[in-house]
Amino acid sequence: MGRHTDKVGDAFPRAPSQEEWDRMGQEERDRVVATLPHEVTYEEMAMPEGDDHQEPKLLAREALRGYFKRRGRKAYVGSELPVYYPAERRFAPDLLVVLDVENHRRKKWLVSHEGHGLDWVMEIHAGGDRKKDAEFNVSRYARLGIPEYFIFDGGRLTLEGYRLATPDARVYTRMESRNGRFLSEVLGLELQVEGEDVRFWTGNAPLLVSDEFIERLEDQTMILQRRAQEESRRADEESRRADEAERRANELEAELARLRRG
Repeated sequence: MGRHTDKVGDAFPRAPSQEEWDRMGQEERDRVVATLPHEVTYEEMAMPEGDDHQEPKLLAREALRGYFKRRGRKAYVGSELPVYYPAERRFAPDLLVVLDVENHRRKKWLVSHEGHGLDWVMEIHAGGDRKKDAEFNVSRYARLGIPEYFIFDGGRLTLEGYRLATPDARVYTRMESRNGRFLSEVLGLELQVEGEDVRFWTGNAPLLVSDEFIERLEDQTMILQRRAQEESRRADEESRRADEAERRANELEAELARLRRG
C-alpha cells in the first residue's frame, strides 16, 4: 500500500498503482482493501461549516437516491466517502455518484477493486477560501477522468458545472447554464439553485425529497377530503330535494283523492 508525501509534506495513505494492483494475487488484493483506512484525518478535512454545508448535501443525496431507486437503475450515491484512485492521494467528495454498480453500504471506494471510477462529483462550498474547490479540484478531478464536476457555493448561491468534452480529455470544459439550469449529461438531470439549495429536475418535474413528498401527499389528501365532503353535501342536498318532492307528491295525491270523493 505504502504512504506517500504530497507537495506540502503531509503523508497520507494511498492505493497501489494500477500496475502494482494488476500484479497482485487475490489474497494480497483483499489485504489491501481491508487495510486501506476508511477514516479521513483532520488534516485532510475542511473546517466544519454548519447547516450551510450539510443541508444542501443531504437534500441532494436524498433526491438522487430516490430518483435512481424509482427508475430501477443501479447507482451508488455517497457523501464524504474516502476515494482511492491508483497511486493518488485519497479524497472524500461532498457528493458522488457512480452509475450501474451495486448500491450497498461502503466505507471507502477503491477504484481498482470496484473496477470503476467516479462518474459525477459535487462539492459544496459554504465559506472561506474557494481555491480548493474552484481551482485544485477542477484540475485534479479532470486529470482523474471524472466526467462531470459541479460546485455549489452556498454563500454566494451560485452553481458551476464542468465536463470532460471527450472520455479521453483530461481538462474540463466549463458548462453554460440555460435559464439558470445546468444539464448533467451523466445523470440525465438538470440542476439549478433554488433558495439555499440545489434542485434537480427531470424535464419539467422537480425531484422531491421525503418532506416534500409528504407535504404534497398531505395537500392531495386535503383536496380529496374536501372533494368528498362536497360530494357528500351534494348527495345530502339531492336526498333532501327528493324527500321534499316525494312529500309534495303525496300531499297532491291526497288532495286529489279528497276532491274526487267530493
